[in-house]
Amino acid sequence: MKTNSSAPDSIKINRRAFAGGLVASGILHTLAAYSVEPLLSNMNTAVPIEEKSDKLVVYQIFTRLFGNQNTTNKPWGSRDENGVGKFNDITAKALQELKKFGVSHVWYTGIIEHALMTDYSAFGIRKDNPQVVKGRAGSPYAIKDYYDVNPDLAVDVPNRMKEFEDLLKRSHTNDLKVLIDFIPNHVAREYHSDAKPAGVQDMGEGDDTSKPFDPKNNFYYLPGQSFQVPQGVVTPEEPVANYVEQPAKATGNDVFKARPDLNDWYETIKLNYGVDYLNNRQTHFDPVPSTWVKMKDILLFWAAKGVDGFRCDMAEMVPVEFWGWAISQIKAAFPDVIFIAEIYNPQQYRNYIFTGKFDYLYDKVGLYDAVRRLMEGHGTTEDITRVWQQESGDYANHMLRFLENHDEQRVASRFFAGDPWTAVPAMTLSATLHTGPLMIYFGQELGVNPTQAEGFQGEDGRTTIFDYWGVPEFQAWTNGSVGKPAKFDGGKLTDDQKNLRKFYQQLNQLVNISDAIRTGAFYDLQYANNTGKSPGYDQHRLYSYLRHSAKQKLLIVCNFDKQKTAKTTVRIPVEAWKTMKLDEAKTYSFSDIFRTKTKLKSAATSGVPVELPPLSVLVLEIK
Repeated sequence: MKTNSSAPDSIKINRRAFAGGLVASGILHTLAAYSVEPLLSNMNTAVPIEEKSDKLVVYQIFTRLFGNQNTTNKPWGSRDENGVGKFNDITAKALQELKKFGVSHVWYTGIIEHALMTDYSAFGIRKDNPQVVKGRAGSPYAIKDYYDVNPDLAVDVPNRMKEFEDLLKRSHTNDLKVLIDFIPNHVAREYHSDAKPAGVQDMGEGDDTSKPFDPKNNFYYLPGQSFQVPQGVVTPEEPVANYVEQPAKATGNDVFKARPDLNDWYETIKLNYGVDYLNNRQTHFDPVPSTWVKMKDILLFWAAKGVDGFRCDMAEMVPVEFWGWAISQIKAAFPDVIFIAEIYNPQQYRNYIFTGKFDYLYDKVGLYDAVRRLMEGHGTTEDITRVWQQESGDYANHMLRFLENHDEQRVASRFFAGDPWTAVPAMTLSATLHTGPLMIYFGQELGVNPTQAEGFQGEDGRTTIFDYWGVPEFQAWTNGSVGKPAKFDGGKLTDDQKNLRKFYQQLNQLVNISDAIRTGAFYDLQYANNTGKSPGYDQHRLYSYLRHSAKQKLLIVCNFDKQKTAKTTVRIPVEAWKTMKLDEAKTYSFSDIFRTKTKLKSAATSGVPVELPPLSVLVLEIK
């Protein structure tokens, strides 16, 4: 979740390779070296994984932006000024192209009804007070009704749920599984469900508001205090009535004061899972808290519609005991439904997998942070070894890898790498390092680069999640216009954008067809090549590893240097040949199956001579 762009990344719990090289400016810096020698004899290899593949390819669609063809892009513009994409804009043709692109799962972001400034009261939907809405279009993580969908996304508002169900059916017809957000930690300040099933009690209904905490309550209260809007809140020009909340409720990011700060998640209310935050976080889980039951029923509601999985917002702010209880019950009814946790505390990874029963976790504080430093020119590949050894070695197949999502800055932006092609080694490594899933954010494959303040969030290198907007690079791929259907053929893309998208498509195809990448084991080769063991091997900028299964053996080498071509010989130790069940006394052929036509032969004990231009990779099949 990201509800304020001013929060630092550490808190934000949120060339054209192979041809011509990259013109880079500035001086590259590296962090001080530290030993990455294996702690034990087997610490250079991950535990072999099960035969079932976890190599999903998830494509995150920010639904209200995906199909918007309006190019007005007025800062703080209204829905009618800037336009908004609809469920119906995600056509069968669009889904077919995503399938060809190599996608297995589509994550539709912003589906469940959330607070927004557009007035839908004519359709029986309560109007939201702009003082507790961020941006004109509102945060998709300030849920207003767990049992309804965002009216912005419907052509025919009264039939909005039917339009979503049709999108769900279209997605399945085109062999794509569907993920949606589940936001369990907080709701919009004016939460009210007018679409809940008969007999369902609303959030907060029946709460004892005289108590700061009660395990039977859904919210936390500040008795005797009225909520006060933070200083500096920006609202539209038209007159706005003061928002009234008496007594004040605790704010979503665990703020227990009547006036939260502007940088807090002030538009949301914290949900009560039986944890008494003001009394040393004492837990009250027996009997099962009311919120647990309500949230389990909400998950069952969406799973029954055919949703294939949930990306769970700020999962670590909800007790792990709830997850283990709820996920077990959802999977008992719908065994194939998957759960992905947005989580930022590596010390809790194992707990949320094995106790919380999550299928996959964000690998943000770990691999993403490590490769981002490399992409920005000041990291070291030694961090990659540290990440998998210390944080995810024996459950790497549970880690979701990515370079972009709605919370993170775009690779092409000046706030990140400044060039989308910098992602080539980082994305290849993220996709092939282990067997866990891969995620791509819509437009990443086109080099989307936000360069102006769209509204609430300002110019921060991210595509807005709060305001109505059109994404020019993505509109070039959809190739439509207002009032005319999109072709989804890339007809307006530049040659550079087409080539970038081709790279991502080839990468997706690689992970979809490679047995070693989908089901194989991993073997880190850094320890065999660093500290001068292989002349010319830059242990800070090169990363090499093996992926191997019974059917396929791969040597993968990534050059993260923006300026220098790497010329070296990659050593594969005898232990690695034995691990792959290959004879170390033989000579083998090495053929790139990804981006180049590189072919060579070498004796197993002689090492593999390689040459990699700046920001390039080799995926060499060993035969």
